[in-house]
Amino acid sequence: MSTPFLSLAYILLLYIPAISALWPLPSSYDHGTSIVWIADDIVFSYAIANEKPPSSNHSASPPPALDTAASYALVEAAIQRAHDRLFKDNFVPWKFHARHSNFEPAANASRIYIRTVTIQQNATDSAAILKPLAGEVNERYTLSITTAGDVAITAVSSIGILRALETFTQLFYQHSSNAAVYCPRAPVNIIDAPKFSYRGFKMDVARNYYPPSFILHTIDVLAWNKLNLLHLHVTDSQSWPLDIPALPLLTQKGAYRTGLFYTRQQLAEIQEYGMYRGVEVFVEIDMPGHTSVIALAYPDLITGYNIQPDWPTYDVEPPSGSLKLNSSAVYAFLDTLWKDLLPRVEPYSAYFHTGGDEVNANIYKFDETVRSNASAVLRPLLQEFVDFNHGYVRAAGMTPMVWEEMLLKWNLTLGQDVVVQAWLSDDSVAQIVSKGHKAIGGNYNYWVRLHSLPPPPCPSMQRGADETYAKYLDCGHGSWVDPISPSSTPEFLDYCSPLKNWRRVYSYDPLASVPANATHLVLGAEVHIWSELVDPTNFDPVVWPGAAAAAEVLWSGAKDAAGRNRSLLDAGGRLGEWRERLVGRGVGAGVVQMAFCRMVEGGDEGESECIG
Repeated sequence: MSTPFLSLAYILLLYIPAISALWPLPSSYDHGTSIVWIADDIVFSYAIANEKPPSSNHSASPPPALDTAASYALVEAAIQRAHDRLFKDNFVPWKFHARHSNFEPAANASRIYIRTVTIQQNATDSAAILKPLAGEVNERYTLSITTAGDVAITAVSSIGILRALETFTQLFYQHSSNAAVYCPRAPVNIIDAPKFSYRGFKMDVARNYYPPSFILHTIDVLAWNKLNLLHLHVTDSQSWPLDIPALPLLTQKGAYRTGLFYTRQQLAEIQEYGMYRGVEVFVEIDMPGHTSVIALAYPDLITGYNIQPDWPTYDVEPPSGSLKLNSSAVYAFLDTLWKDLLPRVEPYSAYFHTGGDEVNANIYKFDETVRSNASAVLRPLLQEFVDFNHGYVRAAGMTPMVWEEMLLKWNLTLGQDVVVQAWLSDDSVAQIVSKGHKAIGGNYNYWVRLHSLPPPPCPSMQRGADETYAKYLDCGHGSWVDPISPSSTPEFLDYCSPLKNWRRVYSYDPLASVPANATHLVLGAEVHIWSELVDPTNFDPVVWPGAAAAAEVLWSGAKDAAGRNRSLLDAGGRLGEWRERLVGRGVGAGVVQMAFCRMVEGGDEGESECIG
């Protein structure tokens, strides 16, 4: 039996005023109810203040070079993509109106057409525009559409214009008669800028292989969601799919199959593709743990390789193995690796990630250069190891990144330039910034929906109660480890079950545990997809729309202008529509709600029948 108070709450929720289904939500957005149309002969006029357009016979320097022509090339390519989104991949929003309703403008009514989109960039791009550190590029933009069909976009940078064009495409729908494309909300006035400058997505391409074309597809979707960094976790214990010409055995022995690795040219193409879309692609080579695959090519470099069946005592996943910590041969290997790889990725990325997570001390009892699992013995060796690697990263002109354990578990001394990536808890972020370091958030209680660690076969595998992997997008799909006996894991759950849906992701606040005087040190956060149980066949529905929920938290902030948590009811309607747009663009995104929920009889767009 419901009380009057509950009934009133239900009514208030049901009649929250509808707003346009933009994703992520702009900082400021006002709109009306007038209709303007757009035809495929639309003209986009782009200019940079105090700069002459390049001559027609002046070809732009390809990224990573930067000149005015390159800025024009960047924006002109974005304009073409926006045109394609409007007229090739649009959709009819029937799921968000009452069934059989006449929600579209009459196809034969008189029309006001948008003829020109005027784009003004108010400053010349900085040298950092193509591979910025967090905060080095101003992504702010304004967008207006009048009822007379005049459209104006302004931004300080070419990247800001790219973000504006993504928003612009979301304001229009395909008419079901295929008559044309229309916007039902003129006049439109948008002022927008991101809450966080670091809005990342971590993609594991080592546990399972992803063709380069699929990574390019993912970059497109990241750009549509205004995510701006792709963190490629490119090697791990199970495979080494990255070509290192100076160390050819790594792929000859360590790739799953001949040809299932990324050549020098393919990696450069992936990074350049991201540059054109405002998505910086950077590489992680995780070490000293997560490196056992190196033993297939260089067995003398790895300790504790593939210990069976007691691998959980020595590593987090099979096959066990870690780089030796006090070996001159290991340092010679690293010298060769860094001299080959770092100069190739530096033109495209400001960051390089050297890993450092889940180092198991027990494995170093097998290391003849160490013979100990004592922290007092291992800590100085890890310090030397990390200092060596970061010296190469800095010499190449990049900023080092590490996982949180190097700072918080092993208490290493890291340079002030090092960005520390948290993943275990909100408290990790607070601890990192308390030590004066820049932090990347991503509490896996919210944003690791996609990680499928094996269930613990023995007590040594148990983790803290606060480690529930909700930021991993691959959680809740079951264990991938074959159990010794069915009774040992009767429900065959993965370590981070249950599945955390987009609402859980959306409820995460990267600043939740951070004091107000340290929030400037939180650059942003990453949402993660690990690939033990994910490959190109199921990637899209596992990742999307959950990662889109994270994208809005990072662009718009977890709280509204009044400091309140954002409404899940409002987000559900907007995300549902955004999912339909993604599907229309060829993304196999999962369902947000069944169609019934938003087809409110006699209601307005944005209302819901599914409130409980």
